[in-house]
Amino acid sequence: MAAWIDQALWCLDRRQAAVLVSVAAVRGSAPREAGAKMLVSAGHQWLTIGGGPLEWVAMARARAMLQAAAGTDLAMDRHVFEVPLAASLGQCCGGLVHLLFERLREADRAWLEDARARLASLAAFEREVGLGGSGRPPWVRLQPPGAASRPADRFRAARLLDWHDARGCPVFTEPVSPDGQNVVVFGAGHVGRALVRILQTLPCRVTWVDAREDQFPDQVGRQVTIEATDVPEAVIDEAPAGSYFLIMTHDHALDQRLCEYLMRHHDFAYCGLIGSATKWHRFQQRFNAKGIPIERQQRITCPVGEPGITGKQPEVIAVAVAAQLLRLHARQAAASTQSPETLLQS
Repeated sequence: MAAWIDQALWCLDRRQAAVLVSVAAVRGSAPREAGAKMLVSAGHQWLTIGGGPLEWVAMARARAMLQAAAGTDLAMDRHVFEVPLAASLGQCCGGLVHLLFERLREADRAWLEDARARLASLAAFEREVGLGGSGRPPWVRLQPPGAASRPADRFRAARLLDWHDARGCPVFTEPVSPDGQNVVVFGAGHVGRALVRILQTLPCRVTWVDAREDQFPDQVGRQVTIEATDVPEAVIDEAPAGSYFLIMTHDHALDQRLCEYLMRHHDFAYCGLIGSATKWHRFQQRFNAKGIPIERQQRITCPVGEPGITGKQPEVIAVAVAAQLLRLHARQAAASTQSPETLLQS
């Protein structure tokens, strides 16, 4: 999730000076992986690179940069700082972390707005930060995935920084992708509201559907789109391939209708139906009577939610559902050749 892009633009819009801190490389054990980010202003901090002494040191250095930012030394606008966790901070992690510090100026607005526009159009890209050298100033550029002249395995959990780039200076290159899952939630009742509150904090895009417009809250997260419609099937037709669907409306007949409509599609990653085993058994009887093949029925998960998380409170159900979505998405990313049904059962 690239919330740092919106937050950085928010700071620029308010002429609030800020430093973007990224974990550029890790050797050994460390609180966060390469690519983790934190944004620091004179009085605030957003996101985290792991907390504790590492974060305190990073905040202090970032604020020292802000205090010295009146100068024109662009070489210091972007630089890497080495932090031995055990030797200098006494952290039990014991690893070595390289942090990339970027003082954001108005000149950075162009690439930040470009990055936001690419994500809005669901386009992945790579952000390349050259640290300069041999008379060449630092640079930032966005490019299509795979454009950087680096090994195919350049994006690893431990290192995004290439100290020996062919251009004669260290280069930090990171992949930036649209929020991971496209999730469609049918139903703005208690469980739907609790679920969307969680999903809007996770790396996903959410379309929230209900005919009852007054059931939606006044404000939702940036990645949540509200569809107040009495033709929910149209949302299914418009959803991109590989979407995740949650059916949890106030009407069992509507739940059944949406299940039947989804079973005609073959390009969704997951469909979860809220309800008991008894409800699902009755639905299956009706599906069988309509001649719907059993293999299509098996693509629907009911009861919904991660097994082992019990409780009927809306918040508990929401946590169980969000956990199941995260687990399934992670396993699909790791083993994309397996079917969603196999992944759910494993």
